[in-house]
Amino acid sequence: MTSKFERKWGKYAINNLPLYLIIGYVIGYVIFYANPILYSYLTFNPYAICHGQVWRVLTWIITIPESLGIFTIIMLFLYYSLGKSLERTWGAYKFNKYIGAGILFTVVGSMIVYLVLCLAYNVGIMEASKIGATIGTRVSTYYINMSIFLAFAATYPEMQLMLYFIIPVKVKWFGYIYGAFILIDIIAAFGYSVVNGVTVAALIISSLLNFLIYFISTKKQLGSINIKQKVKKTKYKQSVEKAQKQNFYEGGARHKCYVCGRTELDNPNLTFRYCSKCSGSKEYCEDHLFTHQHS
Repeated sequence: MTSKFERKWGKYAINNLPLYLIIGYVIGYVIFYANPILYSYLTFNPYAICHGQVWRVLTWIITIPESLGIFTIIMLFLYYSLGKSLERTWGAYKFNKYIGAGILFTVVGSMIVYLVLCLAYNVGIMEASKIGATIGTRVSTYYINMSIFLAFAATYPEMQLMLYFIIPVKVKWFGYIYGAFILIDIIAAFGYSVVNGVTVAALIISSLLNFLIYFISTKKQLGSINIKQKVKKTKYKQSVEKAQKQNFYEGGARHKCYVCGRTELDNPNLTFRYCSKCSGSKEYCEDHLFTHQHS
């Protein structure tokens, strides 16, 4: 179902967004290796943002998720493929909204964590600068990529990927493994200190909040659909059983076509079926089961 907002603003959605994300990474790697000083001015840093370097709110998107290597290249191609699949399934607007929400939640969550830590410890300028730099090192597109993979796993849980290009594994199991890695990251952070653990947990949750919202809403919709289907199926079954237990028609016939009026007494070879789309317990012979008008 298309929302009013989508009908109005959907035309402005960026088509082929996964490609632009990959291009952004390429630009980030080039700057990282060609001009490290310039690169340092593009990364996320709450302290610097609060002191006028507002461009970091957006430029951190092109910062590299990890050092360049063959494994990184393979993973980026994988994320591109998964992103394209989601874009084709959801449409450009919804995929844009999903990625945009991930970026927004990451920025807002990181800024809130920074401000809370600064206010809680009443730190000075030097300490605030260190806190901002520390938070900045933990903010990257790693979890944006992970949110794409998790959304794909939730959308196509039974699809298979080839582990090491040899072993077929269902995507949902990779999703569970990713979830385990997230928990390990959070538990490991608490090993340093409670404050560090809470900080890391808050940053990770805010970065993956777009997936959590998508997952919960999807499960809610599917649950609602399944409940309605079960109720409809139960009512239909009960109406059929009720009709079959009673002799409604003359001569003791148990089946009668709602269109032509024929019963099994007229022709013992006739096949009768109930129509689930018609109200009540209307029954039709084989000649009118697929040709009648639903009522």
